[in-house]
Amino acid sequence: MDAFDILEKVRLEKPVVHHLTNWVTIYDCANIVKVFGASPVMAHAKEEVADMAKIASGLVLNIGTLTVDFIDSMIAAAKSANEKGIPVVLDVCGAGATKLRDDMSFKILNSVKIDVIKGNASEVARIAGEQVATKGVDSSDVEKDLIEIAKKLSGERKCCIVITGKEDIVYGNGKGYLISNGCDMMGNVVGTGCMATSVIGAFVSVWDDIVDACAGALVCYEVAAEIANETSKGPGSFKNNLFDSAFLLGRSDVKKRIKIKSL
Repeated sequence: MDAFDILEKVRLEKPVVHHLTNWVTIYDCANIVKVFGASPVMAHAKEEVADMAKIASGLVLNIGTLTVDFIDSMIAAAKSANEKGIPVVLDVCGAGATKLRDDMSFKILNSVKIDVIKGNASEVARIAGEQVATKGVDSSDVEKDLIEIAKKLSGERKCCIVITGKEDIVYGNGKGYLISNGCDMMGNVVGTGCMATSVIGAFVSVWDDIVDACAGALVCYEVAAEIANETSKGPGSFKNNLFDSAFLLGRSDVKKRIKIKSL
């Protein structure tokens, strides 16, 4: 898996990545996709989501600021994406925090084909049926083996599972990766998890191997974060530097800093 090869293809093809995403972080999600070389579109209205999905190369769903009507729009967009055969990424943001979030996550998963389920440890564990609680949208401790949870859920849902944290787990189609890039400052900025989902959406839009694409997205995004952190004074400058680092990211940066191993 060559993460930079996938990034180069994103920059070359400039895929349209349709988002129905978190209203708190929508601006940052659009920006991170743009600076990595793809073309974000943030269309939420139920009346147009199916048509927008038809002109996209990938679809990102994020339940961070969910409403029941918004979930209906997500399902409509995903059905259109399924018909076109483009990948659908679902961020189960806040799953495990409330019954509504759990119910709506399962409603989406049971209504349409999802290619990537992404979340933190407690969010994904909850979707896998574990009895855990998420603290708002922040992860809580999960005592069970996260790799085994990812493998189990991947088999049940026939999709790639991405669990982000100090070490990221990517698993699907019988193979997986453990990624150790990133920096602590990411935890001090609202939206870094949502941005990671959007970068995944861009990478899976251009690469047939979805597991490699998810891993490559996290490597490139988190290496950019490491570089940004080196010249940042705090969360504000870090976020601006992150956009610059992602835009300027080169092959040598990734080759020098990548921390990934096969599972």
